[in-house]
Order: sequence, then C-alpha cells, then structure tokens
Amino acid sequence: MQNQKLQATSKTNKRMKPKAKGATSRMSRSSQPRPKKKTNSRNKRGTYKIPEALPTEEYKEPRLEKIRQVVFRKKPEIKEIVREPTAGGIVFRMTPDNRDIEILLIQDSKDRWTIPKGHIEPGETAKQTAVREIGEESGLKEVDVLTWLGKIHFKYRRLDKLVLMTTQVYLVQSTNNKEHPTKEKWMNGIRWFSFSDALDAIEYADIEKLMLIAKKKIRSGEFN
Repeated sequence: MQNQKLQATSKTNKRMKPKAKGATSRMSRSSQPRPKKKTNSRNKRGTYKIPEALPTEEYKEPRLEKIRQVVFRKKPEIKEIVREPTAGGIVFRMTPDNRDIEILLIQDSKDRWTIPKGHIEPGETAKQTAVREIGEESGLKEVDVLTWLGKIHFKYRRLDKLVLMTTQVYLVQSTNNKEHPTKEKWMNGIRWFSFSDALDAIEYADIEKLMLIAKKKIRSGEFN
C-alpha cells in the first residue's frame, strides 16, 4: 500500500508543470493600478470644462467675459436734450517790443489746453459772460473786448442726456502786462503761449480756426 501511495504521489508530482519564470511579477504588475495621465482642463481654444458637479457645458474664461461686458455695455437711452449757452474769449497781449502776439490758455482737469469760458448766467449778455469768466478763471481784470469772433458748438453725453453746448467767442486784449494770471483749483495749469505754440497746444480745431481769424484782425487793426 505504501508503495502504491508513493507511486501515486510521484505521478501527480510529474503531472504538475513548473511555473514559468516571471509569472508572479506579471500578476503583481497587472494587479497594481496604472498611474493616471495628467490632464489639463484647459483646451487648445482657451476655454475650461465645467466640473462634473455642474452642467457639462463649456464656458469661456471669466476674465474675458468681464472685458466683453464692459466693452459691449449698452449706453443708456437718451431721454433729454439739454442746450447750454456759454461764452468765452481768446485773450491776447503784445510782447514788450510790440512785434509778437501771446495767447492765454488754461489747462483743464483732463490736461487739455483751451480758452477761458463758462455758462451764461440769467440776465447776462454773452459779452458780459466772457469778461466775467476770464476774470474768474485767469484773474485778469484789466481787459478790453475788441470784437466778436464767432460761435463754436460742442456736444457730449451726460448719462441719459445729450448736451448741446454753444460758445460765443470774443477777441479780448489784456491791457496790463504786469497782471499775472492765476489758475483756479480745478485747473492743471494756466500760462501765456507764443501764438505758434498756442496753435500747437490748443485741443479743439474750431478754436484753432478762430485763433487764426483773431491773428488777422490783430495784425490789421480792424475790429469791426
């Protein structure tokens, strides 16, 4: 019996095939989870995918959306047209040798060079307003209004209003060269320019045209 058992075990041992080399390593490798590839949620077009917890639509970068909202923001509808009559003056003086013309310009809060001007108050004429505004904005009191030069028009929006501004412009001479101009608090500057420098500095083409008319009148001495 013992011999039969030994023969049976030896037969079974012979039937068992040896394990191939590396089998255990393959099994261990296959059982381990594969490392996930790093993915970038941003695609080539510069958009981002919404996380799974949110609706699965693609959306554009919030920063670009904010820029678009500002750029394409609709202006409020114009509900009222406002007319604002104003008056001012091209103020000049002659150099001590009486050869060259100097023009007084003021620099507003946005660094634009322009002429003294302001709103016509009730009961005032445009000429009276020009003299008053020149005194208030430049401090010059000894001035002489020589002639009317022309009318200029501005328009701009003020929230839901369209403002139509009309400015009567006069040629005004400073008669006391010892008077020094002084600026108001809201101004960034005030000074005398040579005529050519004033043409370069002035911000508004309509005023520039009137300055050229003023120069001809000053040279000719005709103020009618």
